[in-house]
Amino acid sequence: MKRKIALAAGVLVLLCLAFAAGRFSGGNRHEPTASGRRLLYYVDPMHPSYHSDKPGIAPDCGMALEPVYEGEANLSAPVQPGGVALTAERQQLIGIRVAVATASNGQRTVRTTGRIVPDDNRLYRIQAGFDGWVDTLADTPPGSLVKADQVLATLYGPEIRSAQLNFVAFVSGIERAAQNNPEADSTQIAASRRVSEEQLRLLGMGENQIAELARNHHVNNSLDLVSPGNGIVLSRSISPRQRFEKGVELYRIADLSKVWIVADVHGNEGDFRPGTHARVRVPELGRSFDATVSSTVPLFDEASRTLKVRLIADNPGLALRPEMFVDVEFESKVPAGLAIPADAVLDSGLRKIVYVETSDGVFEPRNVEVSGIFGDLAIIGSGVREGERVVVSGNFLLDSESRMRASGSAPDAMPATNPSAQPVAEHEHGAHTKGAAEVSDPVCGMSLKRNDIAFQENYQGKTYSFCSDSCRKKFLAEPAKYAGKGEDNSPKGNGGTA
Repeated sequence: MKRKIALAAGVLVLLCLAFAAGRFSGGNRHEPTASGRRLLYYVDPMHPSYHSDKPGIAPDCGMALEPVYEGEANLSAPVQPGGVALTAERQQLIGIRVAVATASNGQRTVRTTGRIVPDDNRLYRIQAGFDGWVDTLADTPPGSLVKADQVLATLYGPEIRSAQLNFVAFVSGIERAAQNNPEADSTQIAASRRVSEEQLRLLGMGENQIAELARNHHVNNSLDLVSPGNGIVLSRSISPRQRFEKGVELYRIADLSKVWIVADVHGNEGDFRPGTHARVRVPELGRSFDATVSSTVPLFDEASRTLKVRLIADNPGLALRPEMFVDVEFESKVPAGLAIPADAVLDSGLRKIVYVETSDGVFEPRNVEVSGIFGDLAIIGSGVREGERVVVSGNFLLDSESRMRASGSAPDAMPATNPSAQPVAEHEHGAHTKGAAEVSDPVCGMSLKRNDIAFQENYQGKTYSFCSDSCRKKFLAEPAKYAGKGEDNSPKGNGGTA
């Protein structure tokens, strides 16, 4: 039993010694992390110039120190006012995505959807010219292909016989007059005949039927309803033995050798000039067709808030059918300039800014002039140079981060509760600290560069600089406690508070 107790005590002592040795030997070394990257140091997110070998809390703002790994952005490098330096982990958390600004060639590809509709100039609406009944009906349901003068139905009505009798009597009278008086005015006779023929056309009789009636003088009690041209039956609203009234639509037939394509586009998509070439693709068929923009002015649809651009396309094999949806792609003209994604532009109403990645992990805001936004593309007149990388995703959170850091450390955002304590003006800093050595915050001991000084206070003839308002308030509460920690740390010639 004693041997077991002694053995356990020895093992415990060895474990304690190994733990102490590990803490002692590893305290000052930067070991690789589980991900294989070497930890360099920890940095204050509000003041990147503050470094620490251990994790903890920043002395000025109370925020957690952030780790910096080998190969990441140099967060201690100077950042312009409003700029933000982020580690790779923070960029991934925010969802930062960048794109390169490229020169615009004056054109952009517009992709949208369209709907096939019949060409109104090739659409036939056959209406009843009298009250009557459907005697017989041909096998021509919707979707049937019909030819010109093909009989669609046989209609019966009292007006048909009387109109035919009047026409036959008129033709017979003309023929007798021509035999008795060959010198009769042929022009007047032809005009009178056209008037008589027009009455038959109004009833729905075709040209071939009128010519046949004039030739054989055979009067029928019914009328053959024929197709006015080649096409496809879109609708049929009659059935056998059905009674119909004058003026109702009996058939609708469309010549689909050419069709219209109505494409939905937004007003800022570009300039769609007549004759512009377009490519129409039917995903279900796996086929593409050529089309051109028509000369008609695009109409605005208030329901979809889009412009209806009309395209004209040939339809070989009648592959394009009415109400079919297709994909439309064509080139649109845009102004010259630098092109960036429209999502990169943040519009506050008073100004437009984009965030540019000036170096690895460092993002700075830029005021830009936007020549126009065309769909998902923005044309920039000034503010960004070709080849620069702009933030297109996560820029809203990046802007919030920039504003938060500015409100916590920027000189122009810190409120002054004491008239003697004023934010340090940037131009005064530049005049007094250019080329000067770094100064220290007497409260937290942080080394401050020119851009890090937020406030200054005079005490007993000396000027003290602070990194934040919290350090300044601590100093004002117990000035004697912190005043003896250093000499006058203001740049020479400052002359008191800034």
